[in-house]
Amino acid sequence: MNRPNTRQGPRSGGLKATRTRQPFPSQQQHPSPHQQQHPGHQQPQYTNPQYQPRPYNPAMNQAAPTPLFDDTSSPYTPHPGAGPPPSGIEGYGGFDIQSIPGSELLSEPLANAAMQYGTTLASHGKDIVDKNIDRFISVSKLKYYFAVDTAYVLRKLLILIFPFHHQDWAVRYSSQDDQPVAPRYDINAPDLYIPVMAFVTYILAVGFATGIQNRFTPEQLGIQASSALAWYIFEVALIILTLYIVNIKTSLGKYDLLAFCGYKYFGMILCLILGLFSNLGYYIALCWTSCCIVFFLVRTLRLVILPDGPSHSAGGKRRIYVLLFIAVVQPMLMYWLTFVVLHSP
Repeated sequence: MNRPNTRQGPRSGGLKATRTRQPFPSQQQHPSPHQQQHPGHQQPQYTNPQYQPRPYNPAMNQAAPTPLFDDTSSPYTPHPGAGPPPSGIEGYGGFDIQSIPGSELLSEPLANAAMQYGTTLASHGKDIVDKNIDRFISVSKLKYYFAVDTAYVLRKLLILIFPFHHQDWAVRYSSQDDQPVAPRYDINAPDLYIPVMAFVTYILAVGFATGIQNRFTPEQLGIQASSALAWYIFEVALIILTLYIVNIKTSLGKYDLLAFCGYKYFGMILCLILGLFSNLGYYIALCWTSCCIVFFLVRTLRLVILPDGPSHSAGGKRRIYVLLFIAVVQPMLMYWLTFVVLHSP
C-alpha cells in the first residue's frame, strides 16, 4: 500500500529544490560607496567596528619597486622627502669631522709642517744609506769602470786576443785632477763591462756545451756558475792578501783586480766553442789565449807593480814574483774551468 507524498514543493528536471538561509536584518551589510562605484571589487570584511576603510586608490598599487641595493655613487643620497645634507664632510654622510677631538691637527699649517718634517727625515735617511753603501761599494767609481762605448769594447777585445802588436801600455791621467781618464778615452784603462759580460756569456756557453753533450740540467748549470764565481772571488781575495803580506804598496784597487782577472773569461769562451768541435781545437785555443792573457797582464801590471822598473833589491824581487803570480794563475784557472765542462763524465 502506497503512502501519499506529504512533501510539497515543485520539482523541475528531477532536481530537488533547495532552501536558502536568509540572514537576519542585523547581519546584513550595506555596500560602501567604493563598492557601489566598483562592483567588481570585493571589499574585505572587518571585524573592528571602529575601523573605517579608506577608499581604493589605483596609484598606490603602481608604486616604484624597491631597489635591491642602495645607490652609493654619490657621497650623500637623500631619501624621499628628506632635506639637504647636513653641514660637514659629504663623504662621511654629513658627519662633521671638526667635532672629533684633536681634529685641529689636520689644519693646513700643521699639515704643511708635518709634510716638511717627513721630507726632511726621508732625505736624511737617504743620506745615511748612501754613506753606508759608499763604505763598501762606491757608486761613483763603478760608473767610471762602466764608462765605455762600442769602439772601446771592439779595440779592447782585439788587444786581448792579439796583444803582441800593441805598443803603448801606459794609462793616461787627466791634467785637471790627476785622475785616470774614462775607459772610452783610453784603451789601456781597465773596465768592468767586458769582464761582467764575458762572465755571463761564459755561463751561457757552459749551458750550451752541456746541452750539446746531453748533460744539461738546471742544477748542473747552477753548480758551474757558482763554482766559477767562487773561483773569481777567491782569486781576487788571494791577490789582495798576497799584496798585503809582502807589503807592496800599489795603486791597484779591488775594482782594478776584478777587471784584470775577469778578462780571461773572453778566452775561455773561445776555448769552449772550439772544444765542441774537436779536442785539438780546444788545446790550440787554450794555449793561444793563455799566452795572450799572460802577456797582456805582464805588460799592463808592470807599470803599476813595478813603476821604477826591475830592481835587484829585495822589494823589487817581491814585486816581480807577485806580478808573475798574478799572470800565471790565469791559465791555470782557464784550463780548470773549461776542461771540467767539456770532459766531465
